[in-house]
Amino acid sequence: MLDNQKSFLYLIIIILLLIGTITAQDNEAQKATLVKIDQIAPNFSFTTLDGENYSIKELKGKVVLVNFFATWCGPCKVEMPHLEEEIYRKITNDDFMMVSIGREHKAKELVKFKKKKGVSFPFAPDPERKIFSLYAKSHIPRNVVIGKDGKIKFLSIGFDEKEFAEMISLIKEELGVLSGEF
Repeated sequence: MLDNQKSFLYLIIIILLLIGTITAQDNEAQKATLVKIDQIAPNFSFTTLDGENYSIKELKGKVVLVNFFATWCGPCKVEMPHLEEEIYRKITNDDFMMVSIGREHKAKELVKFKKKKGVSFPFAPDPERKIFSLYAKSHIPRNVVIGKDGKIKFLSIGFDEKEFAEMISLIKEELGVLSGEF
């Protein structure tokens, strides 16, 4: 009987430690975020792997999804097919654009990664973290949805299917699209 009680007590301690660790990691990720919902998105310019030049300021009037990732990041790799299938291939609205920013990557690395993953949406390199550092200090993947008004409408850290679905719903809402359409 006493052994069962000790085992149960150890189990409770382990669960509490795990919860504390997860909470601490979430707090750390939130503290690493440099932007907030409803603030004007920090402006940056980028060149896609296809040679197209854009700036966030010039994209005002469109809904923009900015995905920050790295080729070595496990959750980023898991998220890529979802970005391709659930967003890029389905949202054909002229008022929408998405780009994945390769944090600490040069174009050559991204071309190789993009081909390996079989994705077709735009990628842009950020080899010195100049773009990423406008939005966060650490933690990827990150998604930032910028509304037509140029303000941040959605922020996420990591990949979670429920949160990803919420992001899709918000993009639809920002585009004024009915729930089943794109």
